[in-house]
Amino acid sequence: MSAISGMTGFGRADGAHGDWTWSVEARSVNGRNLEVRFRGPPGFDGLERHAKAAAQARLSRGQVTLGIQGKRADPGAAALKVNQDILARYLNLANQLAEEGATPPSAHGLLSLRGVLEAPEEVDDPEARAAVETAMAASIDRALDALKVSRDREGSQLLPVVTDFIDRIAALTAAAETEAAAQAAAIRERFARRMTELAPDAPGLEERIFLEAASLATKADVREELDRLTAHVASARTLLQQPPAGRKLDFLMQEFMREANTLCSKSATTALTGIGLELKAVIEQLREQVQNVE
Repeated sequence: MSAISGMTGFGRADGAHGDWTWSVEARSVNGRNLEVRFRGPPGFDGLERHAKAAAQARLSRGQVTLGIQGKRADPGAAALKVNQDILARYLNLANQLAEEGATPPSAHGLLSLRGVLEAPEEVDDPEARAAVETAMAASIDRALDALKVSRDREGSQLLPVVTDFIDRIAALTAAAETEAAAQAAAIRERFARRMTELAPDAPGLEERIFLEAASLATKADVREELDRLTAHVASARTLLQQPPAGRKLDFLMQEFMREANTLCSKSATTALTGIGLELKAVIEQLREQVQNVE
């Protein structure tokens, strides 16, 4: 079983009990929270409560649609009976009309007259209906189990993709650390060159360059952002082994992007800015995949 699960899947189960047959289908798609929609045959009011409880026991996120198509066997023509009193009245009237020259009625014609054939009233046995509902509930469980297997299969496909994006973020963070270490020298060189061009003979120029460069370097210091990015990478890897992780990963994506944005805004070199922009692109790709994680 995968360490994480997806939110898209399908499960089906068929069942029969007495004169009832049915099929259960369970489908799910991405959703921020767990939402269960149920549709079942009339008269089985307890099934909706069971379906929602069973889904909550197995799943934590996603929009789940669960439906039961049930059919009760037709008693057939053999169960029909003839109302002899009504038939006798029709025959009496038909004989009178025949004496006056009308065509004698056929058996098919008489049987098709209203009230001649009667279907027996269905007697609803509460115990029998309860047994059918219990059997349907078991089919719901099997369909949801199949849905869970389907979602786990999606998770096994998502895991290497998500892991690869996290590894890429870690590699870019390491590259940013290397580039950031050279920022102070780059800032001082750039500021010194600019000041020398503007005021080459200004008194105390070297000291002014040192102080201003130190101030700029402090503002451009991205060590805190890089430390937090490293910590977020570790958290993401831990979450992948602690399902369900989808909601926490959603939040973590916001934290990743916040640090990447700050890194870009503080960057003092084109190389570090380039790393920051690539970092943002990878985080966005990871965020799209995390939307599929339960």
